[in-house]
Amino acid sequence: MELKEKRILVTGGAGFIGSHLVDRLLEMGNTVVVYDSFDDFYLGKENNVRHNLENKKYRLIKDDIVNYDSLLSAMKGMDLVFHEAAQCGVRYCNENPLKANRVNVTGTLNVLWAARQANIKKIVFASSSGIFGDTKYVPMDENHPTNPSSPYGMSKLSAEHYCLAFHRVYGLDVVCLRYFSVYGPRGRPDQVIYEFVSSISNKKRPTVFGNGTQTRDFTFVSDVVEATILAAERENISGHVFNIGYGQEFSVNEVLEKVVKSMEREGELKPFYKNSYKGEFPRTFADNRKARRILGWNPQVGLDKGLSIFVKWFRENKT
Repeated sequence: MELKEKRILVTGGAGFIGSHLVDRLLEMGNTVVVYDSFDDFYLGKENNVRHNLENKKYRLIKDDIVNYDSLLSAMKGMDLVFHEAAQCGVRYCNENPLKANRVNVTGTLNVLWAARQANIKKIVFASSSGIFGDTKYVPMDENHPTNPSSPYGMSKLSAEHYCLAFHRVYGLDVVCLRYFSVYGPRGRPDQVIYEFVSSISNKKRPTVFGNGTQTRDFTFVSDVVEATILAAERENISGHVFNIGYGQEFSVNEVLEKVVKSMEREGELKPFYKNSYKGEFPRTFADNRKARRILGWNPQVGLDKGLSIFVKWFRENKT
């Protein structure tokens, strides 16, 4: 499916990844409807959408995906849906598991059922590496055991299973993308790289949960957007899941060192180590060969370059 002059709904389109995706879709010549609740969990989303409000090919609907009638109404006449809306944050979901289930599971079920009712041609669903839980081996391919260690991970896995069930039962054309530790401009304030940069910028000791040896496969937002678009364009991949991770792991301590170096603050602030939170997992490291082979995806932004871009954005927008 060529993404040009299509009518596209993006749930969560005012959020971190969603807003970048919307910008790219508009650049490609599509008409885009953003459906976003502007939940208090993630403040400042207005800044993510302001530059598009006068665009005649852009429409913003402020509502929640748990509101089925509104969602169905927004979806009518659309060609495809990118489902980016979610309740994110492992720590937050630990404290609010009912909300995590309501948004991530019931909300996704609403998206799928509304898509079937509205005859949507294709859905691309934003899943998460959090579905894996404790790491059994690395790099983690799509067949790695899924044993979520948090309500957040469980809710995303349940949503993914619903997507695949709708493909099998109703023939819905749906693809699931497991994003790995996405970062970049417009990132959420609760994300580790954002927290490090914000703390150091404000001359506060950065907080590290656990001992900092846990690793993550940090993936820059522009690479994630590219993979998401490729998943929509590729034919005959319905029912597939793909790991969308850069393919390199760094410990949290290493990332902090890189952030400090990028901000030219070496030796100024020592990290504060805090007990790890429940649901934390020791490693993520994506085997992205399936996405490379089938989607033709080739991530371009390594961690050093991505941090430089993020720090520049933060200094221009948050200080």
